Amino acid sequence: MESDCRIPMACLRPRVLALHALFWGLVSLRVFGAALLSEEKSTVTKSVAMPCWQLEEFVVATECTLCNAFETKTEVACRQTGYVERINCTKSNKDELKSCRSATMEEHLFWKFEGAVLGLTVIFALVVVARQRSLDRQASEKVRRQIESI
Repeated sequence: MESDCRIPMACLRPRVLALHALFWGLVSLRVFGAALLSEEKSTVTKSVAMPCWQLEEFVVATECTLCNAFETKTEVACRQTGYVERINCTKSNKDELKSCRSATMEEHLFWKFEGAVLGLTVIFALVVVARQRSLDRQASEKVRRQIESI
């Protein structure tokens, strides 16, 4: 009599289970460790100096524009997204740069995401079809053996 279990017995060996646990433990440590490190970095930068646009009202002087190569290396605001807008703080009357997300960049990222989702859909649809054919072949082979044994 055959088992209905679809998990191969090789996957249930202690060595394989230990390797899986180790792998996923390292992955989760890496993810959560990166999250903790980014929190520590952000607390350090918060204590240095708050930009005026976070403390008071401001007026956008120049709309969101792409940074050039020099600005990307020198300006902190350009490093985050690659786009900045010039703002004028109303109370302190300071001109500062504020990182922003442009509509063209967002559209590009959206279509990139849609393409990735479509590609994964096709790949997994092919995997499902191949698996179904394999299962159908196994079932028909099992029926053939049962008929032959009669």
